[in-house]
Amino acid sequence: MFKHQALRWPLPALVMLCGLGTAVHASPQPIDSLPLQAEADGWALPAGEYIGQFTIDTPITLRCETGAVLQSGGRGNILTIRASDVTIENCSLRNWGSNLTDMDAAIFIEPTASNVALRKNHLQGQGFGIWSDNTHGLLVENNHVEGDPQLRSQDRGNGIHLINTSEARVIDNRVTHTRDGIYLGNSNNNLIQGNLMEDLRFGIHYMFSQSNRVIGNTTRRTRTGYALMQSRMLTVEDNRSEDDRNYGMLMNFITYSTINNNIVSNVQRGQTGDDSMIKGGEGKALFIYNSLFNTIQGNHFERSNLGIHLTAGSENNKISDNAFVGNEQQVKYVATRTQEWSVDGRGNYWSDYLGWDRNDDGLGDVPYEPNDNVDRLLWMYPQVRLLMNSPAIQMLRWVQRAFPVIKMQGVQDSHPLMHLPTGHLIQRTQEPH
Repeated sequence: MFKHQALRWPLPALVMLCGLGTAVHASPQPIDSLPLQAEADGWALPAGEYIGQFTIDTPITLRCETGAVLQSGGRGNILTIRASDVTIENCSLRNWGSNLTDMDAAIFIEPTASNVALRKNHLQGQGFGIWSDNTHGLLVENNHVEGDPQLRSQDRGNGIHLINTSEARVIDNRVTHTRDGIYLGNSNNNLIQGNLMEDLRFGIHYMFSQSNRVIGNTTRRTRTGYALMQSRMLTVEDNRSEDDRNYGMLMNFITYSTINNNIVSNVQRGQTGDDSMIKGGEGKALFIYNSLFNTIQGNHFERSNLGIHLTAGSENNKISDNAFVGNEQQVKYVATRTQEWSVDGRGNYWSDYLGWDRNDDGLGDVPYEPNDNVDRLLWMYPQVRLLMNSPAIQMLRWVQRAFPVIKMQGVQDSHPLMHLPTGHLIQRTQEPH
């Protein structure tokens, strides 16, 4: 590879390669079939449109000059990386394949590659953006991946797709209009930091992964901001979910993980398709399903249909120092055992708490108990909401207060915070990405 210090192609050959003469290679070509020009620290691709599928089988640093566009004519991958120590920078990739079964991607990194770096590239197409298959040491930084909003979300590829990938760093990327923004399956010890993900199905989607860090990301207008599923030992800190639908953060069979200092705001029930008609499809800032032994601390959940929904045996979680502000319903708890939501004498802040603090220690003197038997009745029979303000419903509430012997098991915060924690106020004044 690279037999010459600089490859200077005659104009007719370059025209044919660029597709201006409709010449498109039917099979992948080596990267040195492009008119690369030598630089001090690698190779540069001059401005022009280059149509084809290209493979990288040897270490290379490739920088695209302004105006250089790579595309594959709507078929397969544009770049297939098989070698380690490859860097791709400043390249525009367009119109690759859209066959999701064949895993068509703008950049496909094969298991033989490691220590690949992808920086400041712009990818725009219907299939997967970046696919990493059983690699390690990957860096994906400052890229912009765009899907096709004309397609149904389930027909689009994911923006950044990591399978069996370890020690990856996915930092400061922007992903829009793909299916999921960043997907990780069976991928351990990775860092996902500072990414902005908008108008997607799921912003960040985890499956069967462990020991990952999700730090300082932002999701907007997704159907689920952070879909954390079947994973353990995750650290999810300082992230934002803004104007997402259905779920801000979803924890499904998550164990031994830390969910700290995140801000979830304005999660509303879905308005697309039949989402809004599904029972239980209300906008949930935090949904915890079958998840145990987690620490959920210092988070801010506000202005959503439902602050937190806990169900399906989700027990032994430490929930404290969170703020639940202005949600239509603060808590939905479906189980048969009492859950204590305070740790070492500190509970959470609830904007609808009506208790008092006689000793001025910053903690409520009476527990916060958000759900009662009437709430359970409404969950089981939603049509009863029509009678919410009727004398019969008011009588039920009076009876259970007067005769606590019939009190059902539920959530109890024995030490509710009287004031919004200062840290929450500081975080919310910071400008997102």
